[in-house]
Amino acid sequence: MIRNEASPESAPAHDENRLIAERRGKLTEWRQSGAAYPNDFSRENTVGKINDLYATRTIDALRDTPVDVRVAGRILLKRLMGKASFITIQDLSGRLQVYVARDELGEEDYDAFKRWDIGDIVGVVGHLFRTRTGELTIHAGELRLLSKSLRPLPEKFHGLTDQEQTYRQRYVDLITNERSRETFVIRSKIVQSIRGYMVEHGFLEVETPMMHPIPGGATARPFKTHHNALDMPLFLRIAPELYLKRLVVGGLEKVFEINRNFRNEGLSPRHNPEFTMMEFYEAYSEYRQLMDFTEGLLRHSARLALDGETFTYQGRTLDFAKPFARRTIVEAIRDQHPEFGADQLADADWLRRQLAAMKIDLPPQAGVGALQLLLFEETAEASLWQPTFIIDYPAEVSPLARRSDANPEIAERFELFIAGREIANGFSELNDPEEQAARFLEQAQAKDAGDEEAMYYDADYIRALEYGLPPTGGCGIGIDRLVMLLTDAANIRDVILFPQMRPE
Repeated sequence: MIRNEASPESAPAHDENRLIAERRGKLTEWRQSGAAYPNDFSRENTVGKINDLYATRTIDALRDTPVDVRVAGRILLKRLMGKASFITIQDLSGRLQVYVARDELGEEDYDAFKRWDIGDIVGVVGHLFRTRTGELTIHAGELRLLSKSLRPLPEKFHGLTDQEQTYRQRYVDLITNERSRETFVIRSKIVQSIRGYMVEHGFLEVETPMMHPIPGGATARPFKTHHNALDMPLFLRIAPELYLKRLVVGGLEKVFEINRNFRNEGLSPRHNPEFTMMEFYEAYSEYRQLMDFTEGLLRHSARLALDGETFTYQGRTLDFAKPFARRTIVEAIRDQHPEFGADQLADADWLRRQLAAMKIDLPPQAGVGALQLLLFEETAEASLWQPTFIIDYPAEVSPLARRSDANPEIAERFELFIAGREIANGFSELNDPEEQAARFLEQAQAKDAGDEEAMYYDADYIRALEYGLPPTGGCGIGIDRLVMLLTDAANIRDVILFPQMRPE
């Protein structure tokens, strides 16, 4: 491989500037030729398709029955050898070698080709052959420069070594990092598999507003904006839940939405302020049926994305083939701390002392249920490696979920944990308008008392419930976190094309 350039990551800034200046000079010459940035080259083949179709075609077969191809891609390797040279081009589907001969192109075109740079995008017309080493190669009969790369790529195409730069310059990461490209191809397959599964099971895909007059559907701090023409404040969506349930009221009995949500909260390896979820709602369903459906959906996605239901995440096995475990919050805590008695876990004072010893900040009005949830998050959540549904959430922390008929202190709600993190949250929906109004009032009081994540009172949603919401189950699945699992990514930024970053 010929590289006459220093790496832009390792070279001083003046060296990189020199390389860019040299390339700009070449661009000026190209413009003067009148041929810069043509838009009349149509490719007929992709590299991947060529490799698939002719991977086993022999040297003799390619010689006796010529295969003409017309491809385009970015130059990643370049070997100049006098009257003949080799380049390697890359498109989304793969890489392929190209043989470039002066006698074939003509001296003028060949001399121009020798001045092209790594990173330039070219069109190639030629026929296939195999080299002496057996490598499938295009013998170029025509070679055209389609787009000039003014900035040099990272040296040797190991990709960006600075992780923050990788996220900021995803376009370079995708050029140089095959694993990154594969991650986002798999992400697309996962989303497609989810969409196909939902439609196959009779759900209707819908779209709901991303700007809300009242944020709702989750307990989170919203992003605020302002509509100038209406002169009114608006909030970016923290969840589509209340709009989707309005649609169920309207008779759309099985709906889903793959949506972007926005929460004005911190960043972490598991959190990005802008993220993707899939939420679905089904009339005449309840939370136990939702668990079965969610389990089937995730198993289906793993099968389509990875061709299997058992895979490795961060060095440990995850098994989607086995039935997902189901544990209550109290059971999950006691699995890790059998010394905690059931009576103690029902005692608010004991829970406060235990949490205070762990230096956990306690909401001033937290009851037993909220305290149990805090203790669960501190002591048990991270240990839930294999898929586990946690059920019987306190009604106190589930303002949109239906209370259990057997025990009104708990809600018919579940959260699915995999690899120690929440992947899905679902419940039997609260469809009693008077109880929902009372829950909203409790949330409004909590907000007035200083809880910035408490919900607002949504009068229009109450009005919708007053028309009658049938018994309904609903669930939200975190797409980004699911993709993390299925691509073995440790950081959520690795599976979001353009994650939120501080300004440079």
